[in-house]
Amino acid sequence: MTDTATQPIGIFDSGVGGLTVMRAVIDRLPGENLIYLGDTARVPYGNRGAETVRRYATNAAAFLSSRDIKALVVACNTASAFALETLRQRLSIPVFGVISPVARLAATHSDTGEIAVLGTRGTIRSDAYQQALLNLRPDLNVHPIACPLLVPLAEEGWLDGAVTDQVLARYLQPLASTEVDTVILGCTHYPILRDAIAGATDALPLPKTTLLDSAHATSEAVAEALGEAGILNQASATPGERRFFLTDLPDGFIDTAEQFFGCSLRGDCEHIDITDTTSAAASSTTE
Repeated sequence: MTDTATQPIGIFDSGVGGLTVMRAVIDRLPGENLIYLGDTARVPYGNRGAETVRRYATNAAAFLSSRDIKALVVACNTASAFALETLRQRLSIPVFGVISPVARLAATHSDTGEIAVLGTRGTIRSDAYQQALLNLRPDLNVHPIACPLLVPLAEEGWLDGAVTDQVLARYLQPLASTEVDTVILGCTHYPILRDAIAGATDALPLPKTTLLDSAHATSEAVAEALGEAGILNQASATPGERRFFLTDLPDGFIDTAEQFFGCSLRGDCEHIDITDTTSAAASSTTE
């Protein structure tokens, strides 16, 4: 019988952004075996309708479940907003989203009571962050801002430069007349652009502003829940195994991922078709 503690944790996102969450899980739980699925053929999720996102998320979850995972991390804000409850109903393993953990952190952190949420169109349209924050602190004033161009910038590795700065300045200008002191990076791609976003917020007449992302908060939630369930891989004295599956193999993903992890990943990424979840596990081919 398989020892549940040694089974891998599955993590999925539409592209490179979920690697921010994977990196945080590695830092927090270095002994865990991890499987990452990037649905790069269908990135971004943020401009899709709710039903489409649920279908994509269900495809991803089915593939990862076929790999005998012990827990699933939905490392995508849009999928967390639209598909989290569906996945929890369908799966018998713990399923973690990325919205609630960072919302709790932001609600505790803000002194002015004004919080900005930067996200994809889908995430902002869902009102998931607004609801989570106001449930925690009804006195909050939440400023949601859809930033759809940030995902392709992150996927292309355009982490700084004139184009990125101009896009951010345009998106963040509405905050100039607020007292926002906390900004939630409400897409797992956005921490890749953290330095550029910090520069853009510093240029505004705001109080001292803190940028929060879901990666660290989610990794803590995973560690706490798996610890309580007694299924952490604590016996391992060596780093866990990391496997990467992509529905497409764009150079931009691999280049950005290698910068992020500081090592070569070209031999570690496998191409997979998850559109037919019944045959997904059997149809993977290494490229």
